[in-house]
Amino acid sequence: MSQAWNGMETLMRTGVLKEGHFVLSSGRHSEQYMQCAQLLQYPHEAEEAGRALADLFHDSEVDVVVGPALGGVIIAHETARALGVRCLFAERKEGVMSLRRGFAVSPGEKVLAIEDVVTTGGSVQEAVDLVEGLGANVVGIGSIIDRSGGNTNFRHPYKALLAHTIESYNKEDCPLCKEGIPVEKPGSRQTVKA
Repeated sequence: MSQAWNGMETLMRTGVLKEGHFVLSSGRHSEQYMQCAQLLQYPHEAEEAGRALADLFHDSEVDVVVGPALGGVIIAHETARALGVRCLFAERKEGVMSLRRGFAVSPGEKVLAIEDVVTTGGSVQEAVDLVEGLGANVVGIGSIIDRSGGNTNFRHPYKALLAHTIESYNKEDCPLCKEGIPVEKPGSRQTVKA
């Protein structure tokens, strides 16, 4: 890991870890939420995190880095810069992950998929499936934060800069709801009703 990236200290200093009452993209409720955009708004911090992710995959041959929009765009770019390769992002069109804006991968290209936070791994897996469907070879998956608790079904090596567990509850069992604490819906994905 890059000596310049300080893990939890960096996340706390940049305001990534939020405290309150949140509805996560899964629909579950939590007292914590991680918003990596708070870190990635600072170019130097994004560069350091990208360099640290590139270091995790230093033994892998990589031709291109791909990140799912929106959370994976900046960190994928910074990881690609550190590796000296090009960067693409995948985005949803009518609910389906696709490469747009003239982006393409060639059959046999070696792809590293990068995300900001992996919780279920759904978005980054969609990006992996997309590039594999176009004939690319995925060499690994990386993220700044692993919130999955080991609950991903990735077929490729997965590495994260930091693992962090956030307790979550079904709405019906949420102690914060029972206390009447107002709920926030952060993030970029559509969530279920609170």
